[in-house]
Order: sequence, then C-alpha cells, then structure tokens
Amino acid sequence: MGEHGAVAGEVRLTVDELAARAGVTVRTVRFYGTKGLLPPPELGPRRVGLYGAAHLDRLGLIEELQRQGLTLAAIERYLASLPEDSTPLDLAIHRALVASWTPEAVERLGRAQLERRAGRELSQEQVGRLAAMGALERTDDPEVFRVDPGLLPLGVRILDVPIPLETLLAARAVLLEHSRATARELQRLFRETVWKPYRESEPAPEELARMKALTDHIQPMVAQALVTAFQRSLREELGEELAGEPPAEPAAEPAEEHRRGVEPAAG
Repeated sequence: MGEHGAVAGEVRLTVDELAARAGVTVRTVRFYGTKGLLPPPELGPRRVGLYGAAHLDRLGLIEELQRQGLTLAAIERYLASLPEDSTPLDLAIHRALVASWTPEAVERLGRAQLERRAGRELSQEQVGRLAAMGALERTDDPEVFRVDPGLLPLGVRILDVPIPLETLLAARAVLLEHSRATARELQRLFRETVWKPYRESEPAPEELARMKALTDHIQPMVAQALVTAFQRSLREELGEELAGEPPAEPAAEPAEEHRRGVEPAAG
C-alpha cells in the first residue's frame, strides 16, 4: 500500500505514509526529527526521504511515552537507554509494554483507518486473527473496530506466520487465565505484607493519599517485570524443546548415475 522501493519484507515509506501508518501528523514526525528523537530518513530517488520499519516502530514508541506524560527530555533518556542493536521488533515490544500501562488508549477506527495503520488491506479472516490476538475488538458496526495501538503492530507482523486461528484463541485463553491468577496473587501479597501493615500504623490522611498514589506507579514496574520473566521463561522452554529434537536426517545422496541423469548399467 504505497510502499516505495521495497524489496520482500522491507518497508519504505514517505513522510506522509509514515505519518498515516503511525496515526500522527507529518508535522509531528518532522518535530521529532528536529529534536533528535527520530533518526533522519534515507534519501531515495529524487532525494525523497524514505523511512523504514525502525522509524515506524520508534515513532509508535515515542507516541506511547508521550501518552504516559513523559517530557521530551525523559523520552530522549528512555530511548538512549535502549540497546544500540534494538530491532524494529524490539521497539514494537517496548511499545506494546508501555501501551499496556494505559488501557484507556484504545482507539475506534474505521476499516480504512485500520488498514492504513496496518499498512495493508485486511481480509475478514485476518481481522479475525487480529481479534484473537487481542489487537482489536469488533463493535456493533462491522466496519468500526476498537484497536489497541500498542498491540496492532505486533499483531500485523504475526498475520503472515502460519499459526491456526484455533491456536491463537487457545494461547490467548491460557495467557488470560494465568495473568489473572498472577494478578490475584500479587494483589494478595501486596495487601497482606504492605497495605495492611501500613493501614494498621494509622497514617495521617495525607500520607494515606500519598501511599495510594505511589502504588499506582508500581504497575508499570510490575508489568515490565512480568514481561521480562515471561520472555526469559519462553526462551528457556523453546530452547529445551529444540534441544530435545533429534537432528534432521541428511537427505540420501543419489547415485552418481542419477545425478548425471543416466540410467545405471544393467548388472
């Protein structure tokens, strides 16, 4: 959809296309560029600036940090703390994590807007897959969707992976079940070991309000810790699974006569 000079798997966008994909204005893109938050584009034919996947995901991450209320200086420090070899996928994961702290950031988009954000036309089956991944929800209007801007880029990436819809639905059910159980256990632990003793100490009303405000700031830290722990566990599980597989048998070497396309001589 309007990608310039792209080979397979590559993204090359003009500033207008980048802004449309990210859901921001061209002026915002250029502003971030002048502040050094967004790397300069590559120069394409006729010296047209072209942006890639890393620009798109970095821009999305900046926007999520802005929604969190971070100043430009704080965003610059956040971006500087990321590893230099961060891939577009790494940036997309960071964005999804930040977006998870503000569930109210869900947007209502029409199909045309959704497809501009996705950077591709979407079939009904693909919309169903995105819904199964939690990247969007259908509404009463079949052409309007509630979209999670943090999860959508990751969901679009997975569309081309041959994972059955039933597997996506089952995986989401497993994640919801265990995340709710984890949240309940964390709440119980915090209530019994932190909140209850603090209340029993009879703090002043202003201190009680301050404690409630501080607990709200714990959520991002807990979310990041959970994601980090899950990624580590998943890598370990996948590593054990792959280590347990027998090495693939080498293909049988054809006889010399067959490699030359000659019938073997009769004995």
